[in-house]
This record gives sequence, structure tokens and C-alpha cells, in this order.
Amino acid sequence: MFIATKPQPKPKERGPQINEEIRDREVRLLSPEGEQLGIVSAREALRQAEELNLDLVKISPTATPPVCKIMDYGKYRYERAKKDKEARKNSKVVEVKEIRLSYKIDIHDFNTKLEQSKKFLAAGHKLKVAIRFRGREMAHSILGKQTMLRFAEEVAELATVEREPRLEGRQMLMFLAPKK
Repeated sequence: MFIATKPQPKPKERGPQINEEIRDREVRLLSPEGEQLGIVSAREALRQAEELNLDLVKISPTATPPVCKIMDYGKYRYERAKKDKEARKNSKVVEVKEIRLSYKIDIHDFNTKLEQSKKFLAAGHKLKVAIRFRGREMAHSILGKQTMLRFAEEVAELATVEREPRLEGRQMLMFLAPKK
């Protein structure tokens, strides 16, 4: 048997309590300029906020008594969103670029991979250097480690070894981070 249910409303974003949501008896009231107006009842604080055509916002609910400020809540939310957006824009996402080598790589191919990795490191990206061993190549993992260490030496002026070459299954990995 099928029972129809109403779609559940999305939960309201939890922000600070404003105006009638404040249920405390007494609050420490701050003016729009940030001056302390003393400890007053929540009704009195709400009345003062309405006289100024502003909102009463609980900014510190854990204090005793809770701290409320008279402010324009819409403007406050707008400026906070703008600040958050600016912070996201300025944060730098570090990408991990991967370079695949072979333990029997030729010198020209090695130099090509080296130049490419130098570009990545100069751009501030981390580098994951990998050598994949197939079949009987597993017997030559020491040669793969030597190739990786030679690679790390070549980029030593741009990068530091974050994790030494380590064999994980059929793959040897090494991580390099750009020098600051």
C-alpha cells in the first residue's frame, strides 16, 4: 500500500536568533555603534530596536546574560556573505599534478618530464611522481628508486621531498612540494 507524504521542508539555516526568537528574560544590550546600554529585559530591548527601525540580534548566546545588539540584520548578512566570498576567492587551492616515469626511461624523455615538472612546481602545485612496474619489472624496483632519487636531485632547487619513494603494490610513489 502506497502512502503519500508531504515533501519535507528544508531545514532553516541556523543563524543568530533575531527579534521575537530571543526568549531570554534579560539581555546585555549593545547600541548600533557598539556602546553598552546595560542589562535590560528582552521586551525592552526589542522595543528599543523597533523604535530605531532595526533588528535585535543575539550575538553571544553563551554569555550570562546573553549579549544582544541592535543592528540592521539584512545589511549584516549581506556584508558577511560578501566577506565569505572574498575569503573563498583569496584562498589558494593546491593541486597535485602527477608525473609518470619508467625505471628504464631514456635521458631525453627524462629531461622532458623534468621540464614539465619544473613548470608545475613554479606554479605552486605539488607533484606526485609515479613509476608503475609491470610483470617481471617488479624485480627491478631498486632501479626505479634510483630513477626517482635522481629526479628529486634534479628538481632540488625548486622542490623538497615531502614523501620518500615508497613501493605500494606495483607502483612506486614519491611526493614533492614546492619550496616557499
